Amino acid sequence: MSFCKDCVSGTIEEINGVTTYIATPNVDYPKDKAVLILTDAFGLPLVNNKLLADSFAANGFYAVVPDIFNGDPVTMAALESGEFKFVEWIPNHGAAQTRPPIDKVITWLKDKGVTEFGAAGYCFGARYVFDLAFENIIKAAVVSHPSMLEAPKDLQEYFDKSTAPLLINSCTNDEQFPLEKQEIADNILGDGKFKPGYKREHFEGANHGFAVRGDRENPKKKADMDGAFQNAAGWLLNNL
Repeated sequence: MSFCKDCVSGTIEEINGVTTYIATPNVDYPKDKAVLILTDAFGLPLVNNKLLADSFAANGFYAVVPDIFNGDPVTMAALESGEFKFVEWIPNHGAAQTRPPIDKVITWLKDKGVTEFGAAGYCFGARYVFDLAFENIIKAAVVSHPSMLEAPKDLQEYFDKSTAPLLINSCTNDEQFPLEKQEIADNILGDGKFKPGYKREHFEGANHGFAVRGDRENPKKKADMDGAFQNAAGWLLNNL
């Protein structure tokens, strides 16, 4: 998997009014399948989110990354300056604002002949992978260091409603999906209880965001980042 910042190979397109990054395999691939990548709060401007799509495409997936923030993602500059106020940003990024871009892109893909969807969600985007799974719009689901999930509520709802096999890439240091929530997920979905399939891969010592924003110069963080991607790609290959 390459995370060379100058090696982006996909294209930005406007799809039903939604700015979308599309990464297409350079080999023949099933035209009836697509993988939705629902990003962390940094969205399309963060190059690693586009490079993730490129890596999925390199593994044979038609990968689609909609702008789920309607042109208003969190910026690294604002975060690092200390000026960013999450409590002011989040009211403009609830389900009422975030879900429509996803649905518009799904409609476009269906019009193109896509009938089977997988989804990979990172942090903020994981919430909407769960919502798509509740409605059985997707056939396979991967979430990495998910945020905005209520435990046990959302995990029980996944168990009760979804037929999509679920992979969770979790880590040690994660206020959004801490060890306690990870244990709840295993108790509800694990040990064969969730018949479509469930697996949780744990990255010891890793921090929230590791699957997207790991330091590639640090061997441990690079290995964790690559491992999370390999888990995701393998899960989707086996279940989509």
